[in-house]
Amino acid sequence: MARAERAKFRKNDPAGMRKRVIDAAACAFQAQGYGATSMHDVVRAAAVTGGALYHHFPTKKDLALAVVAERVSGEIAETWIAAVDGAASGAEGVVAVFEETADALDRQGSVSGCPLGNLALELSLADDGLRRAVEGEYRAWQDAIAARLDRDERAGHADFVAGDALGLADTVVAMFTGAMSIAKARQDATALRACARRLRLMMGLPA
Repeated sequence: MARAERAKFRKNDPAGMRKRVIDAAACAFQAQGYGATSMHDVVRAAAVTGGALYHHFPTKKDLALAVVAERVSGEIAETWIAAVDGAASGAEGVVAVFEETADALDRQGSVSGCPLGNLALELSLADDGLRRAVEGEYRAWQDAIAARLDRDERAGHADFVAGDALGLADTVVAMFTGAMSIAKARQDATALRACARRLRLMMGLPA
């Protein structure tokens, strides 16, 4: 790193430095995987010193836990939880996420997968602490969808829930993560669109 650049990052901005590190790590984990990303890769991508990185994150596991809690969790909250909660109905919100994600992938022209799903596949058997962190995000995602579907059913607008909002929410999450894995393998969004069509039929929405 050039001397001027090092001096720039010596300024007392620990919050900004920490954010850069987490952002860089989240991008690297998504693009190449947790195992293939070294701490040196993160140092280089975030333009920080090794000392600064290890001050905030003594181990790679600490960094991964922060990525899950502060980046992946936020993506789920924005993409899923807020979208479903703010939709006219839970069913419409669920289907809209599948369709809008497919549209976004088409515009992007490439598929790197679901950030949470990628980490789940790679980390769940590697470390129990990381597994619990990933499982907790899945649980929050599932619970949020279930809560909305349960409200709709109680209001008489979602007979398809059939008293099992939690089970249906788990199905939706499984469909999305599975469809994203297929989309990553195929590099197209057809699986997401197929799931959206099936969910429309199952939830009684117009085609």
